[in-house]
Amino acid sequence: MSSVILYSEGKNPLLKDFCERAIDTEVTVNSLEEIKNMETTGADVAVLDMPLNKLKDLSMIMKFPLPTLIVCDEMPENVTIRGEAYDFIISPISQYELNIRLKNLLKIKELKSKINSISTTDELTGLHNRKFLLERFESEISRAKRYNSSVSCILFDIDFFKVINDMYGYEWGDVLLKKIAEMLSNLARKEDVITRYGDEEFMVLLPDTTENNAYNFAERFRKDVEKMSFIPAGEDERHPVKISGGIATFPYMNNIDENANSIIRYAEHALYNAKKRGKNKVVLFSQVNLDF
Repeated sequence: MSSVILYSEGKNPLLKDFCERAIDTEVTVNSLEEIKNMETTGADVAVLDMPLNKLKDLSMIMKFPLPTLIVCDEMPENVTIRGEAYDFIISPISQYELNIRLKNLLKIKELKSKINSISTTDELTGLHNRKFLLERFESEISRAKRYNSSVSCILFDIDFFKVINDMYGYEWGDVLLKKIAEMLSNLARKEDVITRYGDEEFMVLLPDTTENNAYNFAERFRKDVEKMSFIPAGEDERHPVKISGGIATFPYMNNIDENANSIIRYAEHALYNAKKRGKNKVVLFSQVNLDF
């Protein structure tokens, strides 16, 4: 079922009934103030029934984050609508025309969601990619600043991954990558963000998580990987798999000017240090001697 939020000034008294009949929809009538925050409603489409002069005022102060159908008393000219997608119907409206316009907007939303999913998902593992990570990381840092909390990230790298590719072929390297992705997904919380960061690198973004709690997560996962059964086809024994991790937490040394890129760079330094110390280790950035 699709969800429609509706704001109407009463010019079209049958509009709510028309929207409910148009498609399998749940229609919620909202105030103008709620419409200004329509993104938080979780709706699929917005329908606005308002005179042209009020539409002009509204379009100047907000960006429409949802596909929006605007029912207007005259054809809008010289009105710039900023938003995902929009369409106009001039009063009086008909059920038939409303059906078509709403279905088109819902189809646009569906296609945009698919495109966004493709552009932010790693094809092999199904995890998020670096593009998604950076966008989400910045928003989590903003949230941490606002609520005086912390956000941690862990960068994992499979030790001796090249050996696995060389010994068993890239097909079995891919099998291992997907297994690691599955294990991380099973261990993480719903609010955590798991990303395939590089060829054999994975990053876990942990909102509202201290350095110590991030370390406990990373150590638990490192031990799980060490105990996992990875037996490529044709082999009689499991191939040992180990992983190293580097952890960085915002804010570092109470420096709230850090951004996502700098925290990620700290995690990279910590991972590099874990590799230097013999691999199969988790290192906190706060433990790193930056003179290496």
